[in-house]
Amino acid sequence: MKSPKLLPWHANKAGVSLKRAEILWNKAVREATAETGWVGTSEFWGAAEARFLDLLDEEKNTLCNPNVQTFVRSQHRMGLLPLLAAQDMISTISANWQRFCNPRNKAA
Repeated sequence: MKSPKLLPWHANKAGVSLKRAEILWNKAVREATAETGWVGTSEFWGAAEARFLDLLDEEKNTLCNPNVQTFVRSQHRMGLLPLLAAQDMISTISANWQRFCNPRNKAA
């Protein structure tokens, strides 16, 4: 039986590989067949999809995918702080140099 077109989207959303999602879909279809007794009815497809989403949620809870994106983003910003401070300091020194040490400004 062919898998639904939304299977890659559901797999990506749950952080599960496509191959594992296909295995879970096949398991959901088998269980929906045993539950409803008929294949191809709307009741069957509803039971298959509901069971698939339950299996996918259980699989997602067993995975250990740490979310490091916010940590990396904050470390990046903290790494930029010395560079931003140096840039501000150099622009301030340049402005003061232009104001006090420029010979054209002393003549005027």
